[in-house]
Amino acid sequence: MAATSTREGKTALIGEVKGRFEKMTSAVFLDYKGMTVEQATKLRASFRKAGVEYKVVKNTLVKHALKDASYVKQLDDVLVGMTGVAWSYEDPSAAAKVVKAFRKDEGEAGEKLKVKAGLIDGAILDAKAVEDQLATMPGKDELRAKLLATLQAPLQNFVMLLNAPAQNFVYVLSAKERQAG
Repeated sequence: MAATSTREGKTALIGEVKGRFEKMTSAVFLDYKGMTVEQATKLRASFRKAGVEYKVVKNTLVKHALKDASYVKQLDDVLVGMTGVAWSYEDPSAAAKVVKAFRKDEGEAGEKLKVKAGLIDGAILDAKAVEDQLATMPGKDELRAKLLATLQAPLQNFVMLLNAPAQNFVYVLSAKERQAG
């Protein structure tokens, strides 16, 4: 991130944040107040492992970066106090899943981490929707597996139908052999 002490630095930083919002498939806004450095580091590591980018960003910089977005007014209540933003670029549910798992597994640290809101396809989700809907969405790999299974099922049925006459013929021969034997 660029230095924020100069006007050029702030402009560059706004450009970086705007670029992240343009590239993302979803974003989760978090309140991390009360978390220790160790807990925050563990959260960052969890995000990194899931391919999610997490940054603590000044609220005014986010507002400037999103000033042309239609939903920026809906974020006025969200962009208050301490705000961390988790951007998902590949899997829209990745950041929400990490947050949900962290809140569940980390005890006291998980209780301190609060979801402020979520953003997906220009729609603002409240904290409950992020945890109940976005975090439970199937990920890309799960969807690929379901699609593959759906595509394979008719082929498997077709192969079974092709094998049925030969299999039935073997059963008839086997029955005749037992009958004769």
